[in-house]
Amino acid sequence: MGKGLTTILLLLVSNSFMTIAWYGHLKFGTDKFLSKWGLMGIIVVSWMIAFFEYCAQVPANRIGFKGNGGPFTLMQLKVIQEVITLVVFIVFSTVFFKTETIKYNHIIAFIFIILAVYFIFKN
Repeated sequence: MGKGLTTILLLLVSNSFMTIAWYGHLKFGTDKFLSKWGLMGIIVVSWMIAFFEYCAQVPANRIGFKGNGGPFTLMQLKVIQEVITLVVFIVFSTVFFKTETIKYNHIIAFIFIILAVYFIFKN
């Protein structure tokens, strides 16, 4: 497996943990066990989940960065990460939060994000 694919897969893993850490408590925080912990308890649980995000994010950036022999510039890494974040968030929000739907303005915004990817890789 090449460095580019490894970077993207690690970013997918990283952003999956990040999304759960940042937004999972909105769904799981209603659980009787977690609701007893209060806000500080939820913050601690989110930090514990975010640890695993960093365990994938840092290697992804080190492996993928051109300065370390990877295929991507710093700007390209950031845009790739943002696109992956949004894709993971869309899947998460529509699967776990049944009230969320994708609307036409979301689709237009995603088209602009795809254009951003195009332009960031254009020489």
